[in-house]
Amino acid sequence: MSDSETTAKPAGETRDLIILGGGLVGMTLALAAAKAGITSHVIDRADPADLVAVGADGRASAISTASWNLFANIGLGERLAPLGCAIDSIAVTDGMKPGQIDFAPKPDEGSLGRMFFNRDLRLALFDAAKDEPAIAWHVKTEAVRRDRGAHGVEVELSDGRVLRASLLVAAEGRQSPTRDEAGFSMAKWDYKHRAMVTALYHDKPHQGTAWEIFYPAGPFALLPLLDDDEGRHRSALVWTVAEKDAAGVIAMPDAMFLNEAAARMHGILGKIELAAPRMSYPLKFHHAAKVIDQRLAVIGDAAHGMHPIAGQGLNLGLRDVGALVEVLADGMRLGLEPGDAQLLARYERWRALDSVVSMSVTDSLTRLFGVPGKIPSAVRRLGMGAVQRMPTLKRFFMNEARGMSGKLPELLQG
Repeated sequence: MSDSETTAKPAGETRDLIILGGGLVGMTLALAAAKAGITSHVIDRADPADLVAVGADGRASAISTASWNLFANIGLGERLAPLGCAIDSIAVTDGMKPGQIDFAPKPDEGSLGRMFFNRDLRLALFDAAKDEPAIAWHVKTEAVRRDRGAHGVEVELSDGRVLRASLLVAAEGRQSPTRDEAGFSMAKWDYKHRAMVTALYHDKPHQGTAWEIFYPAGPFALLPLLDDDEGRHRSALVWTVAEKDAAGVIAMPDAMFLNEAAARMHGILGKIELAAPRMSYPLKFHHAAKVIDQRLAVIGDAAHGMHPIAGQGLNLGLRDVGALVEVLADGMRLGLEPGDAQLLARYERWRALDSVVSMSVTDSLTRLFGVPGKIPSAVRRLGMGAVQRMPTLKRFFMNEARGMSGKLPELLQG
């Protein structure tokens, strides 16, 4: 894929947005904005062909009901529907001991979400972006200068081109240079954990059940995936280990890794084999004290990063997308430009409470289930048993998992 193929308009054209980062969140923003008549430049240092190469990334993401509504509302539903595996129930257990919680919606309520390989999400987003005239896509280049002023923003690329817009959006991920350059203060800490991520083949069907098995060293999650073309059953694995033990786990031969994983699964899915490359990444918490500045909005992992315990990281970023597009579209209908300070202030107010609540719940769960010992385990299981017997409380947790709580942007509604 050449630069000439992916740049829809001549360099230097002024558009409504410049989006730094063309990953899952950044490109979803560009497409959602396009549906609202908002134009954008999207800048990404990566080569899209590398990101969607077979075997390059075996990771999968849980897409909540609300996030699925967003994808459907921007025209990706038909493309993505056959590729996602419904999460029909979630089983939560403390080390596979008695007292687990089972979350399962009623038959007429649909699933709790859907599991997609990240590669499939990227392919759908990239294909749609190539054909969207409202998106000018600049790849294999990066911003070397970002200027924000009273009348607009200007970004110079490493290849010498200069782009202009009304609003700059940072969607560059956890290490966002734009956020850091703006001097945003961050609340952050290191969990001293590392996530081991891969996919597994297994003998027994998963029946659409996601397992969250909590061990003192960290959660062990199994997430349902569609069977492959040969009919082999698959699940995604996110296994959290203490950082001090991570090097040893990473160094394990595949057979040893599988034996250790199988010991934590207690035979629930039968014999297992690797179905994707093994990857790992450190687990850290960070939350920007603010997400806007003069003609700047920060979204996705650039604004907030959390433990993957509840699978809500990407979904939180997609809620950012829905809120930002709705705020900008409403303002532009009134004659305001995207970089207007009033619009950005509304976006920040909307997202502040939702992101803090979601991240606080996730962080609390991580700490609660990480306390070792028989007494803490017994207390946790008593609490889980109580939740299992309280339909109202279970409904609250299921709505959180589906992303259907709080004030939802229109794009995330059904």
